[in-house]
Amino acid sequence: MRLPFSLRWTPFIATIVVMAIGIALGNWQTRRAAEKVAIEQAMLARSIEAALSLNDKNPIGELSEFRRVQLDGEFIAGWPLYLDNRPYQGKAGFVMLMPMRIASSGQVVLVARGWLPRDATERTRLPVIAVPPGIVRIEGVVRHSASRVMQLEAEPAPVPGAIIQNFKLSEFSRASGLALQTFIIEQTNDTADGLGREWPQPSAGVDKHRGYAFQWYALAATAFLFFLVTGFRRANKPANKSV
Repeated sequence: MRLPFSLRWTPFIATIVVMAIGIALGNWQTRRAAEKVAIEQAMLARSIEAALSLNDKNPIGELSEFRRVQLDGEFIAGWPLYLDNRPYQGKAGFVMLMPMRIASSGQVVLVARGWLPRDATERTRLPVIAVPPGIVRIEGVVRHSASRVMQLEAEPAPVPGAIIQNFKLSEFSRASGLALQTFIIEQTNDTADGLGREWPQPSAGVDKHRGYAFQWYALAATAFLFFLVTGFRRANKPANKSV
């Protein structure tokens, strides 16, 4: 038995648009969840590997992201950089970056030394952070880029001691005149400088992405069911008759 159905083009087109948006955004959130699962698996696999020493590796070359490394070198204290809007344990603050020259090879790598708090009364006032003198051992994790935050205006050229939102390694290298490696090291060991080093995990939020994906797919399904139900109801609704 065929059920009568009333097709109207305007609701039909609106339903197709809503379904397309819901499915597209659901697929995007699903891909984001899959990417973070892959990141988590890569981090787990590389966390159990022995730390790679960069001291006698010349040239260093490309390194896998999240690879544990260690090196002995001296910080180039004249080129600190501060990334703004990096909260830590619910507090506003900065991530301090500083280049380091490897003692054995002279190669230079940029180190994310850690987090420092923002002054509550004057945003640009920075606390004095000790720079370990001489050769110091750094342990950390390779990152191919620093974390980024939303920025409306163009990124200014880095200068020593600048507070900036985002930056590119190539611009830092050009401005400083230092031949930097193509990666950053997030320092994990303590060098008695008071900086926070519980780095945010890029794999966090998998369940959040899956939850968002479910919501978008549910929206698409709801739009389709609403279109079907209203179409059947219109077709079965008795026509108004004149008395």
